[in-house]
Amino acid sequence: MNDKTRYEILRQREMMKAYTAADVGTEPTDQQQKLPAPAPVKSGKGGMKIPLPLDFENIVQDKNLFALLAERESCRVYREEEISLKELSFLLWATQGIRHFAGKMKQVTFRNVPSAGSRHPFETYLFINKTEGLTPGIYHYIPTDHTLELWEDYPDYEEELTDALCGQEFAGAAPVTFVWSVIPYRSEWRYGRKSHKYMLIDAGHVCENLYLACESIGCGTCAIGAYDQDKLDELLGFITGPSAETDNEFAVYAASVGKKREPSPK
Repeated sequence: MNDKTRYEILRQREMMKAYTAADVGTEPTDQQQKLPAPAPVKSGKGGMKIPLPLDFENIVQDKNLFALLAERESCRVYREEEISLKELSFLLWATQGIRHFAGKMKQVTFRNVPSAGSRHPFETYLFINKTEGLTPGIYHYIPTDHTLELWEDYPDYEEELTDALCGQEFAGAAPVTFVWSVIPYRSEWRYGRKSHKYMLIDAGHVCENLYLACESIGCGTCAIGAYDQDKLDELLGFITGPSAETDNEFAVYAASVGKKREPSPK
């Protein structure tokens, strides 16, 4: 690699480190300066909300934690079968469901995944193709009342989504594709310049819960980190471009979901 590339790689490594001597004397965070905390969840567009069931105990197969960990793997090939609304509800609950609120004006959420400082900086969007009772399109999950909102009435998204995901056709055509966006200031408010390390760690917590939850109901998933930032953000209606120019929400991770195919007989 040339010197410019090497320098950039080494510089970006610093983001992965915890507190060092270089952090001594840095500007207090917005929380330390007693500035107002950002909202813990994003408001919807005001459209009709679709309530999601919470009685999903009967869809979880009898698998212990050892089996879930041993059998968990990325799955890129799915059956044509649709996912039930109850199954989708369970996956959303497992990855971003809120257990309870805390703090003044309920500005802190405790969820089913860990997050540094309980900041939970992510929003969940769903490209839905085959889900019981739902029209194909792009949806936004609202965890405060465990509902879905139709984000974009766009049933023919497959070609554009595949293009945005760098040509990964299995994800563009999957029964459901999750896309997690990040609203950085939720974490930056508390952790300042260290927050980006924690946000990326938190993204791993969310997707691992999706893997285990999928495995427990006979679904498969495949995490996706390769995508065209501008194309995926445009598809979700976000402002594109460098964050230094605008304080924008942007996609940070994705995962396709579908029913696992039965293994071929040997």
